[in-house]
Amino acid sequence: MTGENHSSDAASLRVAPLRLRSAVAVFAGQMTATASRLLGKGSGGMIGGTIAMKLAPGVLADLGRGVASVIVTGTNGKSTTTRMVRTALEHLGPVASNINGDNLPSGITTALMNNRKAHHAALEVDELHVAHVAGKVKPSAIVLLNLSRDQLDRVGEIGYVEKRLRDAVDDNPQAVIVANCDDPLVVSAAADAQKVIWVAAGAGWGADSVAYPRGGRVIRDEAGWSLVPTSDGEPLPSLVSRPQPHWRLDAINLSAPDGGTSATLHGPDGTTYELHLKLPGRANLGNAAQAVAAAVALGVAPAEAAAAVGKVSEVAGRYSVHDINGRQARIVLAKNPAGWQETMTMVDPEVKQIIIGVNGQIPDGQDLSWLWDVDFSRLKETDRRVVACGERGADLAVRLEYAGIPCDLVSTPMEAVALMDVGRVDMLLNYTALRDFKRLLDQRGGAA
Repeated sequence: MTGENHSSDAASLRVAPLRLRSAVAVFAGQMTATASRLLGKGSGGMIGGTIAMKLAPGVLADLGRGVASVIVTGTNGKSTTTRMVRTALEHLGPVASNINGDNLPSGITTALMNNRKAHHAALEVDELHVAHVAGKVKPSAIVLLNLSRDQLDRVGEIGYVEKRLRDAVDDNPQAVIVANCDDPLVVSAAADAQKVIWVAAGAGWGADSVAYPRGGRVIRDEAGWSLVPTSDGEPLPSLVSRPQPHWRLDAINLSAPDGGTSATLHGPDGTTYELHLKLPGRANLGNAAQAVAAAVALGVAPAEAAAAVGKVSEVAGRYSVHDINGRQARIVLAKNPAGWQETMTMVDPEVKQIIIGVNGQIPDGQDLSWLWDVDFSRLKETDRRVVACGERGADLAVRLEYAGIPCDLVSTPMEAVALMDVGRVDMLLNYTALRDFKRLLDQRGGAA
């Protein structure tokens, strides 16, 4: 496999008509979603699909027929990469996408039924549901971003997740697998793929991939990573080191003048493309590289895909900046050890006011012991003010104190903002803390 283009001719795609039962289910789902929005119960991103699936269990497969879909999954970066893939695929026409993070089968059903004219889809899918969704929509491409420990009380052990993704790859030989070759767990999941495009997207967190699922121990060096036996005589798999990437990044600049990032992206044919992102962090450059590779696999011109990912400036409120009584608050999401560690690198060193908010609801994971695995030392500056907040703010404050980071403690992110001086504020929030804070901001009038 050389990373060649596996384009799907948009003109040859035909959205299949729905069977009567599915058509009725879609109508009912759309009406329910509309009612939910009008009554202020929610965005309708989940309930509409839930109703449709109850009425017609085969509706997701019906909606997916004739649509060239890209499934995006991984522990971190799903929403951002999905938004980038969607933006790039729009060069080929309308794109169905669940860009607000509704990544369970019901949310994916809603996304597809809300854009029946789309010949392409960019679908964020929860790791544990990839096999089910892929079996229904038969994707043209699956993007595997990274794998690390998430909330254990919600997701389970990382080895279990890797096996579920491996099964999805094996069961979908029609799909091009766009895989991060810097992550050994992703490589293990993609190793048997018939069509694979390797992308050197980076892997800042390696604590969860010491052992290779197929046998052997991972060692890292300047060349990437390789496998050694864990015991004498242990057989190793056929793939014993980091695959050579078809797409890779260099000339990385994490401090672009506009507050974003930039890099040179090298493609499989030796050509290069400049990436200029409005988003912060090394991880988002890796997300962009995989988004470009996926879009090119479906027929988007590489230069157009590279330009398109640079247009993304916020994702479901993440990275957005809000003026709150003179405080310029930028919101960043972090939800697990790997995500928090990457978020630490996104904190602007010029910003001296930091809010960290942690809830412990079911979507966040109710066991927050992993906070002790996060290195908060990047926040340790004598002239920086840190405020902890959220339902589990007290747990967070104890962790910060042990890290030598004095902090104030309040109940909510909005109270934390009120404590800050007029000026720039970086807000690091986990999933439901960001969700609830964003709802308050939407009621106040949106981003600056």
